[in-house]
Amino acid sequence: MEKITDQNFQTEIKKFGKPVLVDFFAEWCAPCGLIGPVLERVAEKQKDKIDFLKINVDEFPLVSQSFGIQSIPAVILFKNGNPVSGFVGAQGEEAINLWLEKALSGGLEELFLEYEAYAKENGLRLNPDKEIVKKILTGLLENEKKYGKRYCPCRRVTGDLKEDEKNICPCKAGLEEAEKAGHCLCTLFVK
Repeated sequence: MEKITDQNFQTEIKKFGKPVLVDFFAEWCAPCGLIGPVLERVAEKQKDKIDFLKINVDEFPLVSQSFGIQSIPAVILFKNGNPVSGFVGAQGEEAINLWLEKALSGGLEELFLEYEAYAKENGLRLNPDKEIVKKILTGLLENEKKYGKRYCPCRRVTGDLKEDEKNICPCKAGLEEAEKAGHCLCTLFVK
């Protein structure tokens, strides 16, 4: 990954493999000084689920403006390069943990939009049967709660993190299956 700049932020934020918790701050901001260490503790405890990034608004004015940052501290959670949730102002660790848990679990609608965008980027579409899509997305969210990753519900989770990594949805095998059979194994993505 390149060093993040005002010019490449949009591109680089998409390269993170996990959701990214971004702390928009300034050195002169007293509330930023209070929440910064709290966010660092939260990020450290959640390091297997999120990445953490600090953006100094004085050094990155274009990034800050592009996300409408008018008050600091401001915190935004990005998933796949897109802002999905955030808050402004200093908050306690418990409140931040609750917010983050809710933001990370996301809802079916958010997950639907995320996977719909992925399908479009890869020349696919989501299964036209909304009930099938709902069941599969629910299974993905359940696996994320149970295992910490969105393992494809139609593939076996072995417990071997290296082995199971290939089954995180959307998986490479799903793209290959859709190309050959017209749909991935669980039929979430179709040609």
